[in-house]
Amino acid sequence: MTTGLQTPPHPPEPVLLRQRRPWDRLDTWIFAVLITLTALARLVGLTYATDNGTPLFDEKHYVPQAWQVLESTRDPVSGGIEDNPGFGLIVHPPVGKQIIAIGEWIFGYNALGWRITSALAGIAVVAMLMDIARRLTRGSRIAVVIAGAYALADGVLFVSSRVGMLDMLQTLFIVGAVWALLVDQEDVEKRLHAAASGSVLGAYGPYLGYRWWRLLSGAFLGLSLGIKWSGLYYIAAFGLFSVFSDVALRRRFGARHPVLGGLVRDTAPALRDLVAAPLVIYFLSWRSWFAEETSVYRHLPSGDLDGDLTALPLFDKLPEAIRNYLHYQYNVLQFHAELTTSNGHNHPWESKPWHWLVSYRPMLYYSTDTTCAGGRECKGWIMLFGTPPIWWLLVPVVLWAAWRWIRHRDGRYAVVVTGFLASWLPWAISYDRQMYFFYATALIPFVIIGYALIAADLAGWKFREKPAGRAIVTIHAALVLAAFIFWLPIMTGIPLPTETFNLRFWLPSWS
Repeated sequence: MTTGLQTPPHPPEPVLLRQRRPWDRLDTWIFAVLITLTALARLVGLTYATDNGTPLFDEKHYVPQAWQVLESTRDPVSGGIEDNPGFGLIVHPPVGKQIIAIGEWIFGYNALGWRITSALAGIAVVAMLMDIARRLTRGSRIAVVIAGAYALADGVLFVSSRVGMLDMLQTLFIVGAVWALLVDQEDVEKRLHAAASGSVLGAYGPYLGYRWWRLLSGAFLGLSLGIKWSGLYYIAAFGLFSVFSDVALRRRFGARHPVLGGLVRDTAPALRDLVAAPLVIYFLSWRSWFAEETSVYRHLPSGDLDGDLTALPLFDKLPEAIRNYLHYQYNVLQFHAELTTSNGHNHPWESKPWHWLVSYRPMLYYSTDTTCAGGRECKGWIMLFGTPPIWWLLVPVVLWAAWRWIRHRDGRYAVVVTGFLASWLPWAISYDRQMYFFYATALIPFVIIGYALIAADLAGWKFREKPAGRAIVTIHAALVLAAFIFWLPIMTGIPLPTETFNLRFWLPSWS
């Protein structure tokens, strides 16, 4: 038995190199069935609800901007720009609009064109969550099924996949970044195991070579930042996650000074891959702004530049394009800083971060009054609505994950806690800002990962020699699926008789 201060010449294989259950035909069927059901849920009726053939809700911002990107594109390398001053200041980076434009290029300026990329992103998110659950649990089928079924049946992920907005696209890259980091960690584990088997760990542990999966994670984080600035929170959170995970792996494999090893050998490469690379990708996403002469603020007179910027040392020495670009970014920052409740920015469907924790205040995207069979009055709504059996247990799931991570040092749950904090804490701190429930779209995948881990842990729990754990998981999963079906009409705009419609509004804050 070795201690943490010794260099084990031959680490015990079962302890140090954790094995994942081999993939088999049943796993293929599980993935195939769940992804097929997800595709049907995301794609069937995708074009049903529009505002008389035009975009609905915030699609009205992003869809025309994406069309402008497409129409102004002269070559695929630089791309196009959003140049219509009627939109005012365009406050989100261009990547999301560029992705929506791909769908419009293929299918035209219609609901299928502006929604297809979100739908495909939603399908990919479900697939990645299933694989994340598989990797974290070393192949637990029940974890994979729970991750896939809950991601399929969550109302927020469902509705966000069926509108031409930015939230599902950003969620795709955030979840993709986490998935790539987990693949990177498995690769690091194998490299450290090889080094330990050869007795070459040393005091700090070995250099780990170039880590392409971590770079891919950084690329995904950069794309998430190129959709919305909130991607910065995930760059910070998962940059730290990567470094601390490396330290934990060095300690587990017997490095005598794992913290110093992480600082000396892992921190600088992590900064390169998970901070510098995302920022470079963010900057490159603005290439069309620099290439086009009619971009917003592209040729702003020097006298119109913001005084806070012109007062900076050497600012006037920068090239004109860089000065104007910084002016643009600074104005976007001011817009976000001033969009606060105390400044009088109120909205009837505004939702604060503490509301998100139980889906207390959903978001109305579409409504119509019509006449159904028999002359009855009917209502059709599309709401961004969290499936209650998932969202109402969100806080216990996150607290359990934190307890398992901190008290039992179960590093798998670090993914849940890190992702939740990156998704929720910055908004809670800036609580005065005007916010909406769709800001929580990237939050719920981490809660679903938590459910999957808990399901895997419960699977073997017995009470009086009976499989109580599996029974609990099965009952909760049945409630989730039943709730999804029950509330599906108000997430798809299906007209319901008024009395049937009202049965689905259990809380006054839902309507």
